[in-house]
Amino acid sequence: MSESLTDPGPSTPDDADWTWVLSSPCPDCGFDAAATAPGEVPAILRVAGQRYAAVLGRDDVRNRPAEGVWSPLEYACHVRDVCDVMRGRLEQILAGGGEVVRFANWDQDETAVERQYWRSDPGVVQGEVTSAFEAAATAYALPSGTQWEWPAVRSNGAEFTAATLSLYFVHDIRHHLWDVTA
Repeated sequence: MSESLTDPGPSTPDDADWTWVLSSPCPDCGFDAAATAPGEVPAILRVAGQRYAAVLGRDDVRNRPAEGVWSPLEYACHVRDVCDVMRGRLEQILAGGGEVVRFANWDQDETAVERQYWRSDPGVVQGEVTSAFEAAATAYALPSGTQWEWPAVRSNGAEFTAATLSLYFVHDIRHHLWDVTA
């Protein structure tokens, strides 16, 4: 087995509550939720999907920049899965018809280990990322009018609407582009 396919060990768990980015600009990546409209999300996702696909062609795609920090490949796998989770959460809100829906917990660190992100084939992930971002963009183009205000609650009690979920999602995607300096 080549060194690049050897388990690099766990990443440093991210247990921060990032919901603060809905009310304050992110000092790292510069995302400002107040300057972004939910209707812009599909276009933002499509551009980000192209940028992640490009990252997967880099020579250093498997290299972790520091101990406990994901490689660009691992980040790309993560955002692929984030797209699927956030698309599913929006679909759950819309299916709720305006009633409060509750999201199941999703442990991103556990998912990374279970799916062995470090072993992924960058070429395969490139296609998966492209598809995941397109599916998410298509879903986030669906809400209209008051549907953007339909509520949901995450497993930790954080409250969202379809609109705030869309902005939280975009921050995650943009922040990880900053992480991989793309």
